[in-house]
Amino acid sequence: MTITAASDLIRRGELTPVELLDQCLARVDRYEARVRAWVHLDRNGAREQAERLTAELKAGQNRGPLHGIPIGVKDIIDVFDLPTGCGSKLWANSYARRDATCVARLRQAGAVIMGKTVTTAFASFDPPVTRNPWNLDRTPGGSSSGSAAAAACGMCLGALASQTGGSITRPASYCGVYSLKPTYERVSVDGVLPLAPSLDHVGVMANCVRDLAILFQTIAGAGPRDAGTRSSIVPDPFGERYEPSRDPEMGVEHHWMCVTDDFFPERATPAVRTAFATAVRKLGADEPTADMVGRLKPVSLPPGFAEVPDRHHTVMAVEAAAYHEPRFRRHPDDYPPKIASLIDRGLRTPAPEYARCKQHQAQLTHELRTRFRLLLVPATPGPAPSADVTGDPVFNSPWSYTGMPVVSLPIGWSPDGLPIAVQLVAKQGQEDDLFRTAAWVEQVIGFARRPLPL
Repeated sequence: MTITAASDLIRRGELTPVELLDQCLARVDRYEARVRAWVHLDRNGAREQAERLTAELKAGQNRGPLHGIPIGVKDIIDVFDLPTGCGSKLWANSYARRDATCVARLRQAGAVIMGKTVTTAFASFDPPVTRNPWNLDRTPGGSSSGSAAAAACGMCLGALASQTGGSITRPASYCGVYSLKPTYERVSVDGVLPLAPSLDHVGVMANCVRDLAILFQTIAGAGPRDAGTRSSIVPDPFGERYEPSRDPEMGVEHHWMCVTDDFFPERATPAVRTAFATAVRKLGADEPTADMVGRLKPVSLPPGFAEVPDRHHTVMAVEAAAYHEPRFRRHPDDYPPKIASLIDRGLRTPAPEYARCKQHQAQLTHELRTRFRLLLVPATPGPAPSADVTGDPVFNSPWSYTGMPVVSLPIGWSPDGLPIAVQLVAKQGQEDDLFRTAAWVEQVIGFARRPLPL
């Protein structure tokens, strides 16, 4: 069930928050032993919240579209009186004394916080215990693995996630759910474990584009403990229904976006190339409907774009080392191999190299502001690989590096039954435009859902 559908049933009195929570917990009981999406499931706390919210409805109080909606929270984000373990053995019982700003906003909007979803160690690259619900031998991605798997299984209707490289888009794509990585500094990171502060984003996962917009509107904006988060008003891109943007010159529903041959073409597998080509044909159909026109334009990316993977990794390594170095030296055994390697690289990186990467980051971000309005590209190089890795973030890191907002959505299935997704990238701060076009893409593609094979 989507947040949109559940909210409508709750508003009409056909479903209560308690009944909806029971449905989600039944899915937990059915799938969790094999998928392992949760590090801490707060059954009692969630039931208390659902009962209180059900009572509010009986008293005539409805907080909005998230009233009574069960939500999972990635375990690097603080939830009051629950552990924030961050994938660490030593922090497993480190209880948060207050909610992160994004969690507090969800609570205020009436969401039911179910618990903490699995993260890779310190939100980095070491494989998680979580398994992909479409094939238990495949990875759910990293580092927001538990959030993606929980949403895919219907254990919750939405989830908070984070991305520094590709940790929202990639696991959502591997698990067949929708995701938003917003503009950098559009959502507060107060109460969230840093990995690389100039790259860290908090975002959301759900099961349709409108659900992403509902969650984003709730959590976006600066909080009382934020110095850098943008305070801009977040408009509702849809109102009461999906309402794609209108081209005033043509007088018809009209969306255009760019595609490119420059986007690491050698990295995409045949399954992704085939699915993406099919999507492009649908979106650029020669015979559009009477009231909606789809148009795709070719675009070239700046020459410096090819340098992103290595420069992004350098920035992430240096900033991770700056945060973790004291603890890393005291407790090296608490750091698995990949995060340890990342920190070690950061400690060995000369300051001039980091400065050059930051200059490149600023220049590329500036160049991309005028390069395209919206860009459609594959979300991952291939379907989910084996469970001993978290997958390649090369298709996602450019947008973490430049802080541009991204919606990912599933478009099809690989020959062996794994989800394949695209990502739609917009200019900074243009989430409303991004949502409207992503909803149009969702409608045209008509992704065929399948029952989980578990």
